[in-house]
Amino acid sequence: MPCDEKVAPMKAAVVKESAPGERRVALVPEAIPKLRDAGLEVLVETGAGDGAWFPASAYADAGATIVSQDELYADADVILTVTRPDAAQLARLRAGQAVIGMLAPLIDPGLARELASRGVTAISLDGLPRTLSRAQGMDALTSQANVAGYKAALVAAEAYGRFFPLLITAAGTARPAKLLVLGTGVAGLQAIGTARRLGAQVSGYDVRPASKGEVESLGAAFLELTSVANAAGEGGYARELTAEERDAQQAELAGHIARHDVVITTAQVPGRKPPLLVTDDAVKQMAAGSVIVDMGASALGGNVAGSRPGETVVTGHGVTIIGAQNLPSTVPTAASNAYSRNISALLLHLTKDGALAIDTGDEIQAGVVITRDGEVVNPAVAKLLDQ
Repeated sequence: MPCDEKVAPMKAAVVKESAPGERRVALVPEAIPKLRDAGLEVLVETGAGDGAWFPASAYADAGATIVSQDELYADADVILTVTRPDAAQLARLRAGQAVIGMLAPLIDPGLARELASRGVTAISLDGLPRTLSRAQGMDALTSQANVAGYKAALVAAEAYGRFFPLLITAAGTARPAKLLVLGTGVAGLQAIGTARRLGAQVSGYDVRPASKGEVESLGAAFLELTSVANAAGEGGYARELTAEERDAQQAELAGHIARHDVVITTAQVPGRKPPLLVTDDAVKQMAAGSVIVDMGASALGGNVAGSRPGETVVTGHGVTIIGAQNLPSTVPTAASNAYSRNISALLLHLTKDGALAIDTGDEIQAGVVITRDGEVVNPAVAKLLDQ
């Protein structure tokens, strides 16, 4: 009788991140047994977890195989990454492989075109439908925003030249810092909670009225503007304001901003320029020693006039503007643990009988699968490429 042919297990490979300053890793050791139980073999590039304090020995003990970069790209079926591959990594990819990570195809649709031309299946956690309850365990944008919001409050506290809490000492009383968070999504709420724990007097503002209850549940005050009506949008994001709404919002916000010592901005729009919330005039009205942390700072722009991504700017009248960039990477162990759970859950969702089973009829896959069989299949990304 003929013997059944044994099918080799799918090899999922964890790369060492190459982006400058990136310390996260796509998979942590504790996730490996679950993937192995699903019939996958896990490869880990030498040094992949070092930046997040996960040594190679921990991966080996969990059942992974430690490999060189050359071995990884030659043997892997699926590449697991945090950020997009760089030019050198792209050159190593071959037809039939898949890449899973936060690839940001709406910001750089050219990457999707390049991956499609190489016959690579690109899967991006950025496109996950965030309002779908069964996808919550895969939601890397939310998990990383939580880390970023926490760290933003710490960055602000470190840059601020006074105390955050009310302090009564023999040398006198120090009033609490007045802190305003603009944008109260996941990152904003975490920033509010952290700043409150540090003792600041916190307020929050968002164009979505439903945010009021969430802000107040954290013990912060909700700032209500008369100039902007309900601006709730789809997918949990705020809609883009009209020019008239934006001008009215900026003018009314300026007066409130001037009364605060610290401002943290968190507003982002996937694939588009972030909204300007803090104008140059608003910055000029703030007192010397004030601090602004712009979490929206990116190559596309930021929430604050004069902010630059990855840089700290001190204005001529003494206001510090921090262009916060990739804050999750500065809390690498916590961020990697959360991201690892997200990417593992997505990989297992995509896997059937030990192999990738791509089906864009599935609502989750329709959002995350960007390229397949040499084509850009995600409608939003394809539309950008056609423009």
